[in-house]
Amino acid sequence: MLKYWHVLNIGLQNTLVYRVNFLFRAVFGLIPLMATLSLWRTIYAGNTSNDIAGYTLAGMTSYYLLVTLVDMLTAVAEDDWQIAADIREGTLNQFLLKPIDYLTYRLCLFGAGRLTYTAVALIPVSIFILAQRQYLVGPPDAATFGVFVISLLLTALLQFFLSYTMALLSFWILEVSTLIFIMFAFEYIAGGHLFPLDILPPTLSQILHLTPFPYQLFFPVGVYLGRIAGEEMWRGLFIQATWVAILYGVARFVWSRGIKKYTAFGG
Repeated sequence: MLKYWHVLNIGLQNTLVYRVNFLFRAVFGLIPLMATLSLWRTIYAGNTSNDIAGYTLAGMTSYYLLVTLVDMLTAVAEDDWQIAADIREGTLNQFLLKPIDYLTYRLCLFGAGRLTYTAVALIPVSIFILAQRQYLVGPPDAATFGVFVISLLLTALLQFFLSYTMALLSFWILEVSTLIFIMFAFEYIAGGHLFPLDILPPTLSQILHLTPFPYQLFFPVGVYLGRIAGEEMWRGLFIQATWVAILYGVARFVWSRGIKKYTAFGG
């Protein structure tokens, strides 16, 4: 276990080198958010009821602010590209000769990257949220916030295991960038980045909830805002945890199959 703490420490030191890049990424990442909020304010300005699918202007603004926070804390950055490069370039060899689990190793680096990025991005993001504080809606109660924190952790694991598994396809496919971009595009829509999923027709929303994508973003945000509560909240948390377990199992299975092919060809 101590070796993985060492990996986490090394990961923190390495990612700190890119702190200026992280800062610029966070600042420029707020530009699309400002455009989105401006668009919704224009929509609400032309809506006399000040309510769209159960969202007030404050509720909709809070939704996108929380999306930014959740994304900052849980999104996979370059981990999938790095894993694919390890396989493609043969640098994976060094891990096969050491008593270290590659999945746990990558999970530690993912955690280190998120900690560093959050520490740097928290400054501009906090200033922006402070400027929007009149629209910020808090969780209904402390218990809901606790469930939100648990869901946030599961969201990070879900995103990591999915990206990890996609990157492992490099065992069979020379270039996985197209597949990763397709998954990212679908995740962006089906996960709730573009708009809240509960403004969609109920049938379409139910279909999307059969996939893991809503549990990568929409679910924790919905819990925080109180739009997912009671029995629905606990059922959703169970489904989210189930998806984490399933994708962990899939990641282990794909690794076990891929590593046989890798070593068979002299990797």
